[in-house]
Amino acid sequence: MLERIKVFTGNATPDLARKICDNLAIPLGKANVTTFSDGETRVEINENVRGMDIFIIQSTCTPVNVTLMELLIMIDALKRASAGRITAVIPYYGYARQDRKVAPRAPISAKLVADLLTTAGANRILSLDLHAGQIQGFFNIPVDNLFATPVLLNYLKTHYQDNLVIVSPDAGGVERARAFARRLDATIAIIDKRREGPNEAQVMNIVGSVEGKNVVVLDDMIDTAGTVVQAAKALRNAGATAISVCCTHPVLSGPAMDRIESSEIKEVIVTDTIPLHERAQQCSRISVLSVAGLLSEAVRRIYYNDSVSSLFI
Repeated sequence: MLERIKVFTGNATPDLARKICDNLAIPLGKANVTTFSDGETRVEINENVRGMDIFIIQSTCTPVNVTLMELLIMIDALKRASAGRITAVIPYYGYARQDRKVAPRAPISAKLVADLLTTAGANRILSLDLHAGQIQGFFNIPVDNLFATPVLLNYLKTHYQDNLVIVSPDAGGVERARAFARRLDATIAIIDKRREGPNEAQVMNIVGSVEGKNVVVLDDMIDTAGTVVQAAKALRNAGATAISVCCTHPVLSGPAMDRIESSEIKEVIVTDTIPLHERAQQCSRISVLSVAGLLSEAVRRIYYNDSVSSLFI
């Protein structure tokens, strides 16, 4: 019995939090997360949490600053209510792409967010497919960085077995592509691109053979979709038969939907770490897989102090 556990959520990912609670057979914790008339975040925890093992489910997704403040204030409220342990479950870690100095006098915002979470009172972090693995080192508390690999692989094994090539959209994703290809008995290809500026990418050429193949472009997130759409165009020009895209985090900001709907992409496979906005929900090309099962198992193991390492595949 999960007697000393409570799960709360802010306004970022309530549906995912409910699915996790359903899997754990516990009710969602009672909390009101609203705003005052001037826009300040207001949090009320409406049940006893003294000595409890607390899990807060909250992606720091759009609007990023609002969802981040909700998470920080919830942590503070629970700490002041004498919670025993507070684990911040952040399926999508906002600011993760600002993980190093890319120009003089630039911030390292991912580190700043880590400091804020720790100072607020988080005792542990559980996240999914961090954009940069070194972010784990920004914390002085335990960090579990899970991967959506099992969820995505199950879908690909069912729908994409034949004549398959897994494509990495850049050199940094080669290890991820190789791991997927090995489990799917597929080959890999790499796209050589040059980034012209923020949120812009120009595809240059393809390393590997894709002619006559069913292709799946694999990435950790899709933001403005510029990279994957240009990749799809280059793959089609290289003779690929069908082109799909697979990612964990569907940020889908700015012109993303216009680009996807006018592209060569047959299907975009994503997870529910970030709720889809209305237009994305209506797009027939987007298939959403849930990571609730994976996260609920991680929550259960953390609560029982069992090993989480077997989930890192």
